[in-house]
Amino acid sequence: MASFQVFNRTTGNSFSCQGGQSVLKAMEQRGLKCVPVGCRGGGCGYCKIRVVAGEFECGKMSKAHAPPAAIEQGEVLACRIYPLTDLIIECLPLPAADSENRQTKTTALR
Repeated sequence: MASFQVFNRTTGNSFSCQGGQSVLKAMEQRGLKCVPVGCRGGGCGYCKIRVVAGEFECGKMSKAHAPPAAIEQGEVLACRIYPLTDLIIECLPLPAADSENRQTKTTALR
């Protein structure tokens, strides 16, 4: 099975990704973090990245989080892309509203 190199311009990390393996899964297996992780099925939009260079195959993704125009510009969900060549990626931050919703509050019990 083919193996491809993925270079993350945001963090400066590079890692290998097997053919047929999602970029997110390859990142997680190496303990690398670049994007928040949600459903891992293309529905929540948390693991959005931009592919700057290279070719990839897309699995099914929510059109709300990865519309066709965004995919054409390389904005995809890391959980649902599979490299066909070496890739250069950038991590995209969550929109402010989503990151606020993901914060948790802790209160002390007396």
